Amino acid sequence: MPEKKPEPEVQVHDLSKLKGQFKLIGGSMADDWNNLIANQTCQTLWLKHSDAEDKRMLRHAAVDALICIAPRDEFEGMIAGQLIACHNASMECYRRAMLGEQSFEGRRENLSQANKLSRTYATLLETLNRHRGKGQQKVTVEHVHVHEGGQAIVGNVEDRGGGFPSKSKEQPHALAYTPGATMPSAYAAREPVPVACDEERPMPDARRPLTGSTEGE
Repeated sequence: MPEKKPEPEVQVHDLSKLKGQFKLIGGSMADDWNNLIANQTCQTLWLKHSDAEDKRMLRHAAVDALICIAPRDEFEGMIAGQLIACHNASMECYRRAMLGEQSFEGRRENLSQANKLSRTYATLLETLNRHRGKGQQKVTVEHVHVHEGGQAIVGNVEDRGGGFPSKSKEQPHALAYTPGATMPSAYAAREPVPVACDEERPMPDARRPLTGSTEGE
């Protein structure tokens, strides 16, 4: 039987040598990774009809785009490279769709692919923003309810963006009175009003006959 060849050993970097001089490109402290992201991104460029100077300019522009995105870790470095690659592919599809000698079927196919790539680009951008904590906005609204005879209590309402709450019972309400306290009555006791004379007066008889009238009239 043929001898089994030993598996190649994986060389692990000395952590003390990880300087991350090009971390702005790939988001890593390992520059081998940063160079890998830069090379992979440059390989997505369409360089077929470009001369040496144009190729140099396009490669530098791709790396500059990675630096402007400024990935903070390896995950963001991968997303940044895919963003540039997706942009390059979609723009190439748009360019081919606009060629004067392009057939109707070719134009439709190129525009369809460009549309898919644009949606992929939006998804990648949303993923990057969510990873950086920009996906949601938190708005805090403070309101105060003050009722007559009660105690004002501040309530906090948190809205995480978009739409209205589905159930009113989920909203915190300010209390109009302190629990355990007696609410003032709408019919408060009134002080007695003094009269001109404290003596009792006889009330006139309502059934007495009227003066000047006769019965039967």
